[in-house]
Amino acid sequence: MATKHEKILRYIESLPVGDKISVRQVAKEMAVSEGTAYRAIKEAENRKLVNTIERVGTIRIEQKKKENIERLTFAEVVNIVDGQVLGGRNGLHKTLTKFVIGAMQMEDMMRYTDPGSLLIVGNRLKVHGNAIRAGAAVLITGGFDASEEVKKLADEMELPIISTSYDTFTVATMINRAIYDQLIEKDILLVEDIIVPISQTATLDSDDLVSDFHARNKTTSHGAFPVTSGNGRLVGIVTAKDVIGMDGEVPVERVMTPKPISAGMKMSVASAAHRMIWEGIDLMPVVSAGDRLEGVISRQDVLKALQVAQRQPHQGDTFEDLVRSQMEEDEESESTLLFTVTPRMTNPLGSLSHGALTIMLSEAADQFLKKRKRGESVIESMSVYFMKHVQLGSQVSVRPELLDMSRHFAKMEFTVYSGESIVGKAMMMLQVFER
Repeated sequence: MATKHEKILRYIESLPVGDKISVRQVAKEMAVSEGTAYRAIKEAENRKLVNTIERVGTIRIEQKKKENIERLTFAEVVNIVDGQVLGGRNGLHKTLTKFVIGAMQMEDMMRYTDPGSLLIVGNRLKVHGNAIRAGAAVLITGGFDASEEVKKLADEMELPIISTSYDTFTVATMINRAIYDQLIEKDILLVEDIIVPISQTATLDSDDLVSDFHARNKTTSHGAFPVTSGNGRLVGIVTAKDVIGMDGEVPVERVMTPKPISAGMKMSVASAAHRMIWEGIDLMPVVSAGDRLEGVISRQDVLKALQVAQRQPHQGDTFEDLVRSQMEEDEESESTLLFTVTPRMTNPLGSLSHGALTIMLSEAADQFLKKRKRGESVIESMSVYFMKHVQLGSQVSVRPELLDMSRHFAKMEFTVYSGESIVGKAMMMLQVFER
């Protein structure tokens, strides 16, 4: 049986795109408290089912597919630019296909203004109306207003007309930044991308016996199974180790691990991998907000996904990508990596930042272990010591040294040079898991 929270989320998902919702309305419709309704609406916002705009309210928006995430809805644009909606509220759920800067003659401007686009322009009243008639939304910069005629037209055509106090250049930069951030988000692999869904997952019921485990193990060759209650909620996990020497009539509930470590659909694969290594588990159940089992991920699936992701081209560059782009191997020393300090890698004083150095060290460790065919690794602890400031434009070399290695752990020391001078030292403990 679904929880109140799950029922509200399903109700919100069933609403037509563009519908306006409120805490009071949801509470009344679903016969729940306003606190329960508020928490569910916040969860819906996290899932990008709705968007909340100041002075407008919460609107049901189209849930964007991952391949289309670089597009924004007009509702998101309002929030990005701290805008005020002057008209066309019923079109806020729509997705913009492109934005056009209105810095040319009106006739030329209209050539670039297509249906679904967003025209960013100042207080040019005639342009506002022509853009709406062409099927485009309008974002007025500089805090200017639109005429009542244009507002009425925007309402009729359900195309938003938005006003913001920012100038045109700032607005374009803010929207570009938002799209860029979403491109980076698009590159992040989530559990939902690699999950084995519940329809393909072998499970056991809490009323099953150890003999049922053996039977299921024989037909699937799996060594672990999630255990669910009658209503589909995850209550435990049972592995081959748990049933060794146990009588076949013993209930699974007595030998299982209750309340097992689980993942959510929106957890990153990297986080799931770290947790699986840390806890030493090979199978992780994936649950919904109400602990309902949605499927499973295995350590093998996680490793394969991470290896594939590393080979994919990235559309949005993170700070780590920036540091990696400066990385090259030292021809004289196979294990040494060289980096050049760029402006974005410095702190406010113009010296190499602590964050950039940390990324350099983790990259050096990763490369070192992979060359020794030790697969993926996760940093468990790190101590970094700066001895001297490293100035902008300097070339930095990171020299790793392996102090100790076992099947699952590696201990490394790093010496950081700028020229011939030692500028930093580091000690690192890593968990290693083989391919």
